[in-house]
Amino acid sequence: MFAKAFRVKSNTAIKGSDRRKLRADVAAAFPRLDSEAVSELVSNKEELNVVKVYAHKGEAVTIYVRQRNPVFFEVDGHLYPTVYTLWSYPDLLPAFITWPPVLQKLIGGADLMLPGVVVPPSGLPQVLPDHLCAVTLVGNRAPVAVGFATMSTAEMLGAGMRGKGVTILHTYSDQLWMFGDKSSPPTIAPLEVNPEEGDGSEDDGQEDYASNMSPDSCLGPSLENLNLGVEETASAPAHYNDMVNTALSEDVEVDGEDTERTLETEDHRTPQEQMDELLHQCFFHALKCKVKKDDLPLLTSTFLRNHLFACCPQGQQVDIKKSSYKKLSKFLHCMQQRKVLQVKELTKGVESIVDIDWKHYDIRSFVVPDMESAAVETSESKEGSGDPTFQPPDIIPLYGISGRVAPLFKESGHRKGDYLLASDVRSIVISYVKNNELVDEVNRNLVIVDPILCDCLLERSEYQEVAKLKWDDLITRCLERMQASHQVTFPGQAPIVRKGNLDPIEITVAQRSSNKKVTMIKNLELYGLDPHALATLLQQRVQASATVHALPGSKDSVQVQIQGNQVHHLGKMLLDEYHIPRKFIQGLDKAAKPGKKK
Repeated sequence: MFAKAFRVKSNTAIKGSDRRKLRADVAAAFPRLDSEAVSELVSNKEELNVVKVYAHKGEAVTIYVRQRNPVFFEVDGHLYPTVYTLWSYPDLLPAFITWPPVLQKLIGGADLMLPGVVVPPSGLPQVLPDHLCAVTLVGNRAPVAVGFATMSTAEMLGAGMRGKGVTILHTYSDQLWMFGDKSSPPTIAPLEVNPEEGDGSEDDGQEDYASNMSPDSCLGPSLENLNLGVEETASAPAHYNDMVNTALSEDVEVDGEDTERTLETEDHRTPQEQMDELLHQCFFHALKCKVKKDDLPLLTSTFLRNHLFACCPQGQQVDIKKSSYKKLSKFLHCMQQRKVLQVKELTKGVESIVDIDWKHYDIRSFVVPDMESAAVETSESKEGSGDPTFQPPDIIPLYGISGRVAPLFKESGHRKGDYLLASDVRSIVISYVKNNELVDEVNRNLVIVDPILCDCLLERSEYQEVAKLKWDDLITRCLERMQASHQVTFPGQAPIVRKGNLDPIEITVAQRSSNKKVTMIKNLELYGLDPHALATLLQQRVQASATVHALPGSKDSVQVQIQGNQVHHLGKMLLDEYHIPRKFIQGLDKAAKPGKKK
């Protein structure tokens, strides 16, 4: 129900009489709660709001929020507890146990299928159709989902544990959970059960449940750990791994179209939710593997650039602006509220991470993805596909023989339209002068101008005035009267010769409204650079919005625009990482001066 974003209709505080009514409704709906627990959940002293929303399918839902955390939600007159409430009262509802990989599907909007249910030695909880129940993970009694049973316990066993078992209404890390403080499930140890008291009819593989599944071996996962896979349930019997695979892929024909929706493997999360997950994964990866105690205090900007970004999986990029947090400071403040770390402003306007609780549940339970092997595979695939890392093109200035100077190059066998290096032009002109004995005998630094040199290199006004030229002047005049051209050779490609000089990468800084500045870059394509890729990378580095748009009056050229004066970062990237020669970059002098506002 809450797999996708919902629309808030109203948010009002609950007054005294409404609180009393809510307490009575809670007590009637959940008889396992004593009066003290009911009074604690619906207290007269704490902030309590009623929020009316519309789910993504149009259902009208009422959410009761205590101290900014949703505690109950009401649909069609029925009251249901949230996972926040169940973490305080884990035995409030009968609970079915499943494997961590199944949680990923429940979060995406799927229902709990019976092949994914783990039957403990004590047997399944006793439920009737439409009875409210919870879902927990192996090794942790903290509920991660709430729903209602589709059949009785006897019917489940009679069906051979096949088909849909629980229709899921709400899960940990769905939109209702995100409406609260986004805290992670606590670790609640399973109840001790004597295997001899269990039902001896269960499979032998399940007799090892209590011994194989300790709280430490299968801690309940958090959203940051959604990379958890079936292979990570190594402590479970192989029989159960097969059940997990069946639960995630088996096509059980129970409820027609609804079953197809349940078994759907598509990612139902919005791009913002996916970015939140990636941000959490990289954050906890960095804390667990990159940051050391000696690094503290650590500037938050340094943490982002050198540690968090470094933990991003191959082919993905963290963009905090596309997450629900929007800013790094807001995200770190949220982590501070969860007591994962502590952030302080040691210098005015500059925040630093001063302390990290490496014993925090979220850090301890995070499973580091195997990025090294993925990086090796990616590297090997790139080598095999002939896609090496970026190498700058080889750029050589050339000079085309024009009709005017063609007679000068006739003796060397060249004709109009041929392209020569500057050194070749110099050698050919020197050979022509020496072969025709045009070096002045008195001053060997001068060259006598013969009729061919006169026609090729002199202006009409100089015909009667200039009889001799210096060597440097002779070569310079020759190059000036030739067609300026250039040759570009990209790695693994044939050389490309173009007329005219190669335009440099042009960097400009413009001022927009409200005294804001933007940096614009063009001509990247001429050097083999992908403007979109560079814009994305630069946006990630400086955490500023970047766009790519076509240049006015040009069909193929585009311009990258990024907020702020980013000339320093851009210049360092082009020079140090892409190895573009400085002479081909124009505008590096426009970088913001140290101490000045960008």
